[in-house]
Amino acid sequence: MTTNEPAQEPRNPQAPQDPQDPLTERSLKVIVADDQATVREPLAAVLDMTEDIDVVAAAADGTEVLAAVAATPVDVVLMDLRMPVMDGTEATRRLSEEHPGTAVVVLTTFADDDSILAALSAGARGYLTKNAGRQDIVRAIRAAAAGQSVLDHEVQNRLLATVRTRPQADTQPLPPDLTRREREVLTLIGQGLPNRAIAEKLFISEATVKTHINNLFAKAGIQDRADAVRRAIAAGLA
Repeated sequence: MTTNEPAQEPRNPQAPQDPQDPLTERSLKVIVADDQATVREPLAAVLDMTEDIDVVAAAADGTEVLAAVAATPVDVVLMDLRMPVMDGTEATRRLSEEHPGTAVVVLTTFADDDSILAALSAGARGYLTKNAGRQDIVRAIRAAAAGQSVLDHEVQNRLLATVRTRPQADTQPLPPDLTRREREVLTLIGQGLPNRAIAEKLFISEATVKTHINNLFAKAGIQDRADAVRRAIAAGLA
C-alpha cells in the first residue's frame, strides 16, 4: 500500500469545494479494521495525521469493529474483508442494520467479482484495493461520510463486466418520468464515470450532477451507485 505521498498542502478556505471530495467542519471519526497489524497500525497512524480525520480505534476483526462502534459512534469504518472471527462482509452487513449512520469503505487485496458484489450488497459505500494511495483513501473516506460512493477503476471495471454477464430478470424498469438529463447521467454512471467526469461530459457543475443523481435515485428507487450501474445496463443505457 502506498503511504509515502507528500503531505497535504494547507487548505484555502476561500477555494471552492469539490462535491466528490467533501470536507467537513469537524473531524471525521474513523475506525481502521484489518487483521494484519503491519497494515492496520501504519495506516491508522497515517490517516490520523490528516487534518479532518480522527482515527478513534483500530480493529483486528469484525467483532471488534462492532464493539468499537457500539461504544463510540463513528462516521466511517475502513474495512478489510478477510478477517478471522467475523469477516468484513458480515461486519458491513451488521453495521448497515445496527448502525446505519456509519459508512463502510472496503480496503482489500481482493477484487474478484464475488467479493465486490458481496461487500456492496452488504452496504459498503466504497471499495478500494490496497494499491490505493493515501489521497485515494482519504478521498473515499470523505465521500462516504458525505453519503457518496467511491469505487476505484479496477473495481468499477469488474463490476461493469459482472453486471453485463449476469441475468437482469429481477431488475425493475426505469420510470417513464425520468428527464433527458437524468437518463444521460444514468448512462454515464453506467459507464463507470465519477461525478467530475460526468460534469465535464455534460458541461455542467458537479453540484448539478449531484442534484440529478439525487432526483434519479429517488424516482427510480436506486439504492447506491452499484445499483445504478446495474439498472443502466439492464435498461440498455450502458
